[in-house]
Amino acid sequence: MKTIGLIGGMSWESSAKYYQLINQEVKKQLGGLHSAKCILFSVDFAETQRYQAAGEWEKAGHLLGDAALSLEKAGADFIIICTNTMHKVIEYVEEKINIPILHIADATANEILKSDVRTIGLLGTKYTMEQDFYKSRIESNGIKVLVPNSEDRQIINRVIFEELCLGEIQPSSLESYQKIIKRLVDDGAEGIILGCTEIGLLVKQQDSEVPLFDTTNIHALEAVKKALE
Repeated sequence: MKTIGLIGGMSWESSAKYYQLINQEVKKQLGGLHSAKCILFSVDFAETQRYQAAGEWEKAGHLLGDAALSLEKAGADFIIICTNTMHKVIEYVEEKINIPILHIADATANEILKSDVRTIGLLGTKYTMEQDFYKSRIESNGIKVLVPNSEDRQIINRVIFEELCLGEIQPSSLESYQKIIKRLVDDGAEGIILGCTEIGLLVKQQDSEVPLFDTTNIHALEAVKKALE
């Protein structure tokens, strides 16, 4: 079994879910008392978020690069960054290490391609929805990506940072997300990417009429697959 290096803490709420999912899947596949070989480097999300808000992505990249290097030195065989948004700085991280990074958008695109879905709605932080680093990675697989309108993007982003990252689950926010998903479906979306690792804490498959692609679940299970190859 390979050792998974997790860069977490962005937020720790979803990092805890990663740890749970990874160990549950290893137990499911290997049985008995088996659990995952993994190392977690949990950053201070407040520091990372300040860099995001200020547009200081290079500083954020070096922060995560240092975390990845620590994981490599500790014995990790590959890295997963437990957040969608911070894949914007993956190049800075890759420069610091000699082990591979399992990209969350690649894992998600591969899962979408297993279905009949070819037009997808994307929910995430404003950075993930509005910038090209994530959408282009999905679209390079022949998948059309739709994003919510400006007002809806503001709602999604506010709920992520002011509620979900703090562990708050509000029924009113679920209703707002359902309305946004419905508008994306009306625009032609055949499925929805939950492109922030916290959104799956709020929105479940039963809340949507179209398939949901929860990036936390997808990324965690792909990490186990790679670890057990």
